[in-house]
Amino acid sequence: MRIAHAEFIVSNTDVEKCPQQALPEYAFIGRSNVGKSSLINSLCQRKSLAKTSGRPGKTQLINHFKINREWFLVDLPGYGYARTSKSTKKAFQKLITHYFKARKQLVSAFVLIDVRHPPQNIDQDFMEWLSLHEIPFAIVFTKADKLKPLALKKSVEHYLHTMKETSWEEVPPHFITSSLKKTGNEELLTYIAQLNLSLKGL
Repeated sequence: MRIAHAEFIVSNTDVEKCPQQALPEYAFIGRSNVGKSSLINSLCQRKSLAKTSGRPGKTQLINHFKINREWFLVDLPGYGYARTSKSTKKAFQKLITHYFKARKQLVSAFVLIDVRHPPQNIDQDFMEWLSLHEIPFAIVFTKADKLKPLALKKSVEHYLHTMKETSWEEVPPHFITSSLKKTGNEELLTYIAQLNLSLKGL
């Protein structure tokens, strides 16, 4: 799938005010500074569709983008930024959990993980929460260009092996991406296209 049209629709902190169209929805989420906005811009072939910033925690709203006039890409607030106040973290957590519980249009979440780092409890806890609430998700490893091929392979294998050793009998689908080199874009978009196609068959 190629993204030929990407349009910003709305930003808000009220799930009830999210678009009501019955279009498939895919939510991108991860710890702050994981490269989420850069990945979204890379996928959409736009330099500033999603706002990037050197300051982690920039995304503080639910951002909806309509893609090819057929589905929504949703940019959710990041989590786990140390400098965010406790009250703000609590508000973000409430917003995120309400979004995932309320959005019937949601087909899958994409949990972004910086491939350079070992498994973090905050990410593992969030993925377990998604699983507990029966919310489909895939893992998107970001910043693949920051590691050499062998180190990249070992990092991904270690991450997935760690998941299997803990509470995961089967690891979710995963993608290896680089916003800079556009690595993994085609695979990720093909996955979304396949999910959209499967919905049409229902």
